[in-house]
Amino acid sequence: MSLLDELSRAETWEAFYQYKTGLVRPKDETKALRAYIDRRDYLPVCGRIGRGEPFPLPRRAVISKLHSEKKRVVYIYPEPENTLLKLLTWLMLRRYDGLFAPGLYSFRPGRTAKDAIRALLAVPGLRAMYAYKADISNYFNSIDVSRFLPELRQTLSDDPALYGFLSGLLAEPRVLEHGKELTEQKGIMAGTPLSAFYANLYLRALDREFADLGVPYARYSDDIIFFAPTEEEMTAYAARLRAVLSERGLALNPAKESYYTPETGWTFLGFCCRGGAIDIAPATLDKLKAKMRRKTRALARWRDRTGHTGAQAAAAFIRIFNRKLLEAPTGSELSWSSWFFSVITTADSLHEIDRYAQDCLRYLISGKRTKARYNVRYEDLKALGYRSLVHGYYEHHEKETGTAL
Repeated sequence: MSLLDELSRAETWEAFYQYKTGLVRPKDETKALRAYIDRRDYLPVCGRIGRGEPFPLPRRAVISKLHSEKKRVVYIYPEPENTLLKLLTWLMLRRYDGLFAPGLYSFRPGRTAKDAIRALLAVPGLRAMYAYKADISNYFNSIDVSRFLPELRQTLSDDPALYGFLSGLLAEPRVLEHGKELTEQKGIMAGTPLSAFYANLYLRALDREFADLGVPYARYSDDIIFFAPTEEEMTAYAARLRAVLSERGLALNPAKESYYTPETGWTFLGFCCRGGAIDIAPATLDKLKAKMRRKTRALARWRDRTGHTGAQAAAAFIRIFNRKLLEAPTGSELSWSSWFFSVITTADSLHEIDRYAQDCLRYLISGKRTKARYNVRYEDLKALGYRSLVHGYYEHHEKETGTAL
């Protein structure tokens, strides 16, 4: 039976709903999924697929990358179709998970960033090894669809109907931007649910090659790290990685290539591992503080221009960063805290972030950068809704492990 047949089955949707409600998701998103299932909004979409009718064109959008000010191009299908593609992706990631090497951690059932970090740390002698980390430039949208489709056909040889549907989506060159059609090379369409499976599949041979070599290795979508006992071996593996990517029509982002010695420790997926401790990477910490600094300046100008009080400006800052750091966003991405809290083993960086945020808030309330800003008490910040990341981390750890830090 084709996976396409599963898309019209109420039992499949209920299983998907149970999975989604077990995740940390916004209540509005869960509620919307429940309504979608109860109304059986998937049936008209399934009917159009079954009749071979054209799928709606995706909308092209430019958004900020997660935890970054950098922009990326994403593609978004209309909601009824997009929700159906989420279920299809969920089914595909489970049916075909056995194809992937153990060093792949992105979008796989029962695997997270935490598992990647912990698996690497469990490698005997890892602390004495050299490490190389790389990031593939514009990975999702750089993949050559004409090169990818034969591989997808082979992978889905057991489900030709599914291949026919997916190949039609990938081969469609048209997208919508501001309501107008345009034609462009869009790769595997970052932002669409199916791109998660495609991104895993396209570099499956690379993952397998490093696994067969016995190299400590991890890939999370477009982020790759591996380790070697000597600098010479690390350099040779890095050359092989570049060669494979070039063969695949891909390139590394030179600004994100990093070499690490045993003394420096290493960073991966926004985490820093040094001396057995796992913390937030310094670059990630600096980016967050820069965001807070920019928002503080903008709110101070708003306060002075409009006559609002410092407390109102501080309350706005709190709402923005509570939502950004502690609440699950819309879409499929994890919240900032969900990503980091389950992996880090120290609160050192969280203390630094808390101190920085509180300093920003005291400035917004007092209008001063002198010691006078400390007349604003911590209790005053809490009264405005301020939530400490350190306290949130301790609560998360206790809930997850049943023990207090």
